[in-house]
Amino acid sequence: MLGEGNVAHTAMSGDGTTADDDPLQTAVWRLRSRACWADAAALLAPDTPEAALQRASLLVERCLYTEAGWEDAEDALRTAEALAHSDDERGAAACERGYLAYAATLFGVRDRADEARAALGRAAALLPPGAAGRALLDFRRGLIAENLTRSPQAARAAYRRAHAGATAHADPLLLSGTWRHLAGLALREGELAEARHGFAESLRIREELGYLVGTAPALVSLAETETEPEASRLREEARRLFRLLGGVPTWLARQLTPPAPGAATA
Repeated sequence: MLGEGNVAHTAMSGDGTTADDDPLQTAVWRLRSRACWADAAALLAPDTPEAALQRASLLVERCLYTEAGWEDAEDALRTAEALAHSDDERGAAACERGYLAYAATLFGVRDRADEARAALGRAAALLPPGAAGRALLDFRRGLIAENLTRSPQAARAAYRRAHAGATAHADPLLLSGTWRHLAGLALREGELAEARHGFAESLRIREELGYLVGTAPALVSLAETETEPEASRLREEARRLFRLLGGVPTWLARQLTPPAPGAATA
C-alpha cells in the first residue's frame, strides 16, 4: 500500500473540514480534496512559516497522487525550510522533506531512501513526543518501514503510535490513513475481519470529510475483503470516482483495470 498523501500538514486555523474553519482553509480543502493541489497551493502566499509549510505539503501530496510535479514541490519545500525558525517548524519541514524523498524512491524517480530516513530522523529530534506533528511523523516512518525497508512489524508499531496520536489530537484524516495501513497489514496476514473493519473505517472517515481523492483507493481496498456482488459494486464506484477526478491517483489505474476476457487468473 502506497500511503497516498492523506495526511498533509493541517494549518492551525483548521483544515477546512468543519463549518467554523476560516474561508481560506475551507477553499483550500475543497480544492485539495478534488485533486486540485496546484490551485489550492496558489491560494496560499508563502510569507509565513505556516503558510509556506502548508503550501509545500499540498505540492508534495500532489506528487504522491500524480507521480508528477516534483520540481514545484522541491521549490515550495525549500521556501518552507528557509522560513522555518522554531523547532516545531523545522521538524514539520523535515517531515515533508522525508515524505517527498520517500515518494521519489517509491515511484522510481530516484533512490532517495537514505535522505528520507535522515530527514524523518531529523524531524524526530525536533518534535517532542506528544507534539501535534509527531503522529504524522510516526505514520510516515511506518510507510518507510512497510514499503522501503519491508519490515511489517516496525511498520505496525509506527502506525499504532500514529493512530494513538491522531486520536489524541482529533485528526480524522490521519486516522483514515492509520486505519487503512493497519488494515493492509492485517489483510497480508490473512486477518480478513480485522482488515475489513479497518478499511471500512477509513472509507467512512473519508466519505464524511468529503475527501474525494482518497475515497477511490479506500473503496478498492475494502473491495479486497468483500465477496461478490459487493466487491464489484465497490470497484465500480471507485472507477467512477477515478474517472471523475481525471485518472487520479495515477497508481490506482493498475488495480482498476479489469482482466482481459478469457485471461487466466491465479
